[in-house]
Amino acid sequence: MLPKSFYNRDPKDVAISLLGCVIVKRDEEILKGKIVETEAYYGLSDPASRAKKAEIMWGEAGRIFIYMVHGNWLFNIITMPKNVASGVLIRAVEPLEGIEIMKRRRRREKLTELTSGPGKFTQAFGIDKRYNGMKIYGKDAPIYIMEKEYEVDIEEDYRIGVREDMDVPLRFYIKDNRFVSKLRHEKRRKIS
Repeated sequence: MLPKSFYNRDPKDVAISLLGCVIVKRDEEILKGKIVETEAYYGLSDPASRAKKAEIMWGEAGRIFIYMVHGNWLFNIITMPKNVASGVLIRAVEPLEGIEIMKRRRRREKLTELTSGPGKFTQAFGIDKRYNGMKIYGKDAPIYIMEKEYEVDIEEDYRIGVREDMDVPLRFYIKDNRFVSKLRHEKRRKIS
């Protein structure tokens, strides 16, 4: 299980480091998914950030931040030390375990339609506002993240679905993974 110190860093570094890690939810049975796409968000200088509206973004690293957009719950993890607003959005995961539950919740059979987007992921995993503010580390955490077993090839791009974006790419994903939500820009760069 990743410790609190893992999250107490720059959100870009956390977003990149999370790719290939496995998110686990204790549910009717254990649900697992490999994180394949993330986005980093900063504080008040970031036009796409929720820092102005969400006090939790200013809280301690390793807390879960859930909010709704277009009828979908979005799952974020707070990063950086307390009083420095930032976080990472989990955009997509590759289903690994508990797939029948995910299919039932999503009313879909095709694997690539289960968790290949931030709203799909939370629906498949049964994540909603109840988890807002919980710790993602510690032995009793209902949702936690395990270290990756091997390194992955990562590409970067600009964030998806934001009205204004920063001048630097802050969306990261595993190259050629079929569970990534979508490719957006022609100008992508491999970063590892």
